[in-house]
Amino acid sequence: SLPAKLINGGIAGLIGVTCVFPIDLAKTRLQNQQNGQRMYASLSDCLIKTIRSEGYFGMYRGAAVNLTLVTPEKAIKLAANDFFRHHLSKDGKKLTLLREMLAGCGAGTCQVIVTTPMEMLKIQLQDAGRIAAQKKLMAAQAQLSSSPAAAEPAVEARTTATQITRELLRSKGIAGLYKGLGATLLRDVPFSIVYFPLFANLNKLGQKDPNVKAPFYVSFLSGCVAGSTAAVAVNPCDVIKTRLQSLQRGVNEDTYSGILDCTKKIWQREGPTAFFKGAYCRALVIAPLFGIAQVVYFIGIAEFLLDMLPKHRA
Repeated sequence: SLPAKLINGGIAGLIGVTCVFPIDLAKTRLQNQQNGQRMYASLSDCLIKTIRSEGYFGMYRGAAVNLTLVTPEKAIKLAANDFFRHHLSKDGKKLTLLREMLAGCGAGTCQVIVTTPMEMLKIQLQDAGRIAAQKKLMAAQAQLSSSPAAAEPAVEARTTATQITRELLRSKGIAGLYKGLGATLLRDVPFSIVYFPLFANLNKLGQKDPNVKAPFYVSFLSGCVAGSTAAVAVNPCDVIKTRLQSLQRGVNEDTYSGILDCTKKIWQREGPTAFFKGAYCRALVIAPLFGIAQVVYFIGIAEFLLDMLPKHRA
């Protein structure tokens, strides 16, 4: 049922995000740093420096936004894919690869309603620590090169998602929350086109009978493999999306007017390899996230809970 699908998608998203959020934070910071202003050398270096400067919970900056909005996002994504697969199938026959890709395209298009504002707010909070650390480093260098009274390190003003939302709505209206919508579509639609058909076909390999669900470990591994493959494939689009959605910039960092301008500047100033910044972090985030999501979704926790309600009332 649709309510069960929505509950399953929400539970899957909450569990997955909680497990992998620190890696996602490192991915955002690695993707946003530009040549000449590099604060972090790798995933582990980023996490260690984050803990030292911001404490353990610094790794979960922006997690509240994600945990709040990931339930409708994952619910829409998984339920929409099922909806399109159902309507694209003819008399219950097996879907062709093209129709599976079309179903994934539909799911990716639907989810951006929630994904775009969620990602935009999350990126501001995740990247705030990097920008603050960069400013402190620049201030410390200025002190060493001049008098001790020069440039005191600025105290970071902690902003919240609510403050950012209010400011964007006040200054730009609802369009402010959808900054980077085109880049989000450019990432999520191809991701879903790759992910859902790949997952469905890998999962079928573990089914002994077409009418029987595959074992949970098959769904988990299929979700991991399909998720990490799709994540790496669309990482260049994710880098562009992250750069475009960042409202604040570090010292001497480029600003961008759109997708083409961002692509051109990254290519010219940082080289083609810059489009794969954070690719392994993204694979590490997406693999368990979608593995967990598919296990929860296919086990059907919601069906169990909904079935128990009448018994409990009785």
